[in-house]
Amino acid sequence: MTIGIGIGLARFPFATGKDYFQWAELCELGGLDSIWQTDRLVSREPNLETLSTMAALAGATQRIRFGMNVASIALRDPLLTAKQCATIDRLSDGRLLPAFGIGSALSMDYRSTGIPTKRRGKKADEALTLVQRLWQEEEVSFAGEFFNYDRASISPKPANPKLPLWIGGASEAAMRRTARIGTGWLAGIDTPEQTARVIKGIKEALLDTGRRIDDDHYGATFSFRFGNADEQVSQQSIKGLAARTQQDPSRYLVIGEAEDIIFRINEYIAAGCSKFVLIPIAEGARDVMYQTRSLIEQVIPIFSEN
Repeated sequence: MTIGIGIGLARFPFATGKDYFQWAELCELGGLDSIWQTDRLVSREPNLETLSTMAALAGATQRIRFGMNVASIALRDPLLTAKQCATIDRLSDGRLLPAFGIGSALSMDYRSTGIPTKRRGKKADEALTLVQRLWQEEEVSFAGEFFNYDRASISPKPANPKLPLWIGGASEAAMRRTARIGTGWLAGIDTPEQTARVIKGIKEALLDTGRRIDDDHYGATFSFRFGNADEQVSQQSIKGLAARTQQDPSRYLVIGEAEDIIFRINEYIAAGCSKFVLIPIAEGARDVMYQTRSLIEQVIPIFSEN
């Protein structure tokens, strides 16, 4: 089972686009498996839109893969989303890693826009089905509760004829959705124990659907920092996670030395994960570059040897 260590960003820390692409170049040349962008549409903090970012990375990089962590499909039109993903995958020669969820009903994306949250899971199921079919079929006709298509088609198709469809979410519904539609599962900010529970649930649900997901298509996400917990930026992250989870945040992030990060990765591997999105806890562009370089130099070699 190949271990792939990727890196993700939520808040945009750079002053210019040039700075961002220098960071992307560091990720690519440093041997990171992938770059991921958190999806957040309504926010006072600077956050890049995920699919636009994927398109930019397609042109700015040569080898590294990239994905959305994770895009809220219930907020997006499936035809446009399928077309965007196919275009990005075609222009990047098959390097896109699409990942979708439904988004929290409490998120500002829903609250600020008045988009109904009722039955958004059903809407997401229809949208994901349509996206996948549009990638694979010449014509798609569909009669659903939320969408109705009559011989819809897109061209060109994705460069990758087996373009993956990763699903996010930790609920029972998300497990069933992954088993019905997904080709992989990507955890949010969850502990190794929570991640193991969801993977077990997905595998049990797969017995009902008769489908199979490869063992190396389960991913984990956690925040990391080379530093100490007393730093202001560390305390901000610790307090934010404690408020969000109402739990001890120490299992949701790692702050310390390389061996601490490596140990946590191995805990997730034991839980059934082989793909990783590590999000740097950092203050500003220079710190993001330092955290990324430290990850490349001190952690990546350990798992590249496997």
